[in-house]
Parts: sequence; C-alpha cells; structure tokens
Amino acid sequence: MLPDHNALTSLSRDNQTRQVRESVSKVEKHFGELCQIFAAYVRKTARLRDKADLLVNEIHAYAATETPSLRNGLKNFANEFSKLQDYRHAEVERLEAKVVEPLKCYGTIIKLKREDLKATLSAKNREAKQLSQLEKTRQRNPSDRHIILKAESELQRASLDATRTSRYLEETIDNFEKQKIRDIKNIFSEFVTIEMLFHGKALEIYTAAYQTIQNIDENEDLEMFRSSLYQTEHQSRLDIVRANSESPLQRTASSKSCPGIVQQISRNPLKKEEEDEEYDNEDEYED
Repeated sequence: MLPDHNALTSLSRDNQTRQVRESVSKVEKHFGELCQIFAAYVRKTARLRDKADLLVNEIHAYAATETPSLRNGLKNFANEFSKLQDYRHAEVERLEAKVVEPLKCYGTIIKLKREDLKATLSAKNREAKQLSQLEKTRQRNPSDRHIILKAESELQRASLDATRTSRYLEETIDNFEKQKIRDIKNIFSEFVTIEMLFHGKALEIYTAAYQTIQNIDENEDLEMFRSSLYQTEHQSRLDIVRANSESPLQRTASSKSCPGIVQQISRNPLKKEEEDEEYDNEDEYED
C-alpha cells in the first residue's frame, strides 16, 4: 500500500511542479520582453524631449532676427513648446518609476521562485531515492524487519519533507499568481494614466501654441518691413543728391581745408610718406 500511495503522491507532485515551472518560465519570458520594450519606449520619449529642446532654442534664435509681431509670436510659441517638454520630462520619469522598475523587479522575483522550485524538486528526488532504497531492502532482506523499518522511517521523513516543500511551493506560487495579476493591472493602469495626463496637457498647450501663431499680425510686420526698406532707399538717394549737389570748387576747397583729415585716414606708413612728398612739391610750385 505504501509504495502505491507514494507513487500517486509523487505523480501529483510531478504535475504540480511542471505547472509551476511552466508558469514561472512564461512570466520570465514575457515580462522580460515587456520590460525591454517599455524601457525602449521611455528612451525614445526622452530623446524626443531632447530634440524638442533643440527646436525651442532654434526658434528663439530665429525669432530674435524677425519683425516685432512675428518675433513675439515665435517666442510665445517656443515658450509653450518648452513648457510641453517639462511635462514630457515628467512623463519619462513617471514611466520609469511606475512601469519599467516594477517589471525589472520580476527578475529577482523569478529567481526566488526558481529557488523554491529547486528546493521542492530536491525534496521530491530524496523521497524517490528513499522509496527506491526501501524496495531494494525488501528484495534483499525480506526477513530483516529491523532494516526494513529503518528504510521505511527514512522514507517517511523524506515524504514529510517533500510534502512540506510541496505545500510551501503551492502557497508561494499561488501568491505569485495573485501578485502577477495585480502587478499587471497596476503597471498598465499607470501607463495609461501617465499617457493620458501628458496628452491632456499636450492638447491644452498645443492649443495655446496654435493661438500664439494665429495672433501674428502679417500686415503689421509687412508694413514695418516695407517702411524700413523704403527708408533705406530714401536715405541712399539723399546721400547721392548731396554728393552731386557740391560744386568741384567746394569739393577741392573742402579737401585742402582739411589736410589733417586726409592724413588721419591713411594708416599705411609708406602711403603716408608718398602723401608728404606730394605736399612738399606743391609748396615748392607755389613759391
């Protein structure tokens, strides 16, 4: 009776152990994949934030070169877009803490469950070994009751240990399954909540940014540009008129009456010596 009972118990434990191993392996595989993909998602989001910061800087640099209405519109747009990157940065930090880290923790959890599984398998193997030892003892010494009782006692202890570890494995794997389901619900709920918060803020900020662009007064800036352009042309024409209105005698008199200015403009020593010689020759001619 004892071997048959032990055989049935061993078969039940084998099925339990197989199911536990499959469950642990399944979680190890898929949670590992989820962790890697979510981590890549967070890194991509962080890189998008960094690129957006560069875009904000470039918009500010360009705005500084433009006409007032366009300049103000671009600056306000850049400020709104920069504000959005603050929320994106918070999104990255929350995803890391609420999604990626809990999935990472399952690396340690899986390791502990495998250790529990290993302990259960070891106890089961000891029980099987003692059962085999008892059968051999009965075959070799069927009349030696003392040795048989000793082997049965060893088998009983091994069976009790196997039963204890099996029950512990059953309890711990039950807790593992409950925790797994709870964690999956929490992780995906946090992911969706974080994304909804960000995109809700993004819609609000993009709306404000859109309005800043629409508020740019095209006519005002175009009028200022044309005014600036015509003013430059008018000034150039005035300079030409003034230059042409002077008589040759006035230009010659102004040149002779200010020799010091001519000498001051020239910064080349060789050219200055040539100019001095020309002035000396003119003095000799007048004498």
